[in-house]
Amino acid sequence: MKDEFDGLVDHLLDGGLFLQQAIEILEKSMIQGALQRNHGNQCAAAKQLGIHRNTLQRKMVAYAVGGTHTRVRRKPMAHAGNPRKNKKKTGAA
Repeated sequence: MKDEFDGLVDHLLDGGLFLQQAIEILEKSMIQGALQRNHGNQCAAAKQLGIHRNTLQRKMVAYAVGGTHTRVRRKPMAHAGNPRKNKKKTGAA
C-alpha cells in the first residue's frame, strides 16, 4: 500500500500539482467513495472517514459532492420586538 501511495505522490509531483490541489482531489475522492460505500448515509460515511458529520457536510458543500440533497438551514424568524414591553398595562397605577 505504501509503495502505491509513494507512486501516486511521484505522479502528482511530476504533474505539477500543488499540495492544496492534491489535498482537494484526495478529500473529494475519499468523501465520494465513503458516501457510495455507505449508500449516501452521511453519519456512516463521516464515521468511516474519522470526521464529524458537520465537517463532512461542510466539505460536501465546498467540493459540490452529493447533488442537490444538501439541507439548507434557515435562521428562525426574529420576534417583532419584545411582546412584554408592547403590552399596555390596565388598571389604576
